[in-house]
Amino acid sequence: MDLSHFFRYSLDEIPFVLLVLLIAFTLHEFAHAYTAYLFGDPTAKNLGRVTLNPRVHLDLIGTLLILIAGFGWAKPVPVNRAKFKHPRLMGIAVSFAGPLSNLVICFVGLLAVHTLSKFGLTSHMSNGVFEAVRMFLNFLITINMTLFLFNLIPLPPLDGYRILEDILPLHLRLKIKQYEQWAIYIFLLMVFIPPVARVTLGPIFSFGNVILFAMDSLLRRLFGM
Repeated sequence: MDLSHFFRYSLDEIPFVLLVLLIAFTLHEFAHAYTAYLFGDPTAKNLGRVTLNPRVHLDLIGTLLILIAGFGWAKPVPVNRAKFKHPRLMGIAVSFAGPLSNLVICFVGLLAVHTLSKFGLTSHMSNGVFEAVRMFLNFLITINMTLFLFNLIPLPPLDGYRILEDILPLHLRLKIKQYEQWAIYIFLLMVFIPPVARVTLGPIFSFGNVILFAMDSLLRRLFGM
């Protein structure tokens, strides 16, 4: 039985995708938990979430879904904003810390590509090793850029929505709360209906190419390429 048609990725790619997701989801949730702890909220730490142990952060369904649908999630980190000295400002920082970690990982992946190219390190690799490294770095860059942008969409339950909540004045926050249940359905439509996804998510992810181009150009200058 050919299982490849059940997945968004080929069976050869799945091990690399899983490894990248392990890194991406773990660091994303750790960033939320650690930032909250730094700002005075011990909730996540008390629950054992300030750790780089992937088993604590990964959600089985969320991980499987990204293989099938191209998106997914990890276990959300509980945050008690009442513990913060400046709840809204620090709440924004905690919410943004997760997506920012994915952007940093993406940059590290690009840095690795330029380092390998600059110093000719790939010339010493066998074809098999070169292909494995190429595939891993490709997914490390693209998946983390996708997670960075996806999580900043201002719809529940994404980080972008929490950031929006903390930015808006109280009367507007109360107003959007009335529509929060409907926003979940909009989110599901965006993800599960391909024509809707192309119209809504397409432009968002296209912006990722702009960010990648900017980071790539910066690294080319730094490496004198």
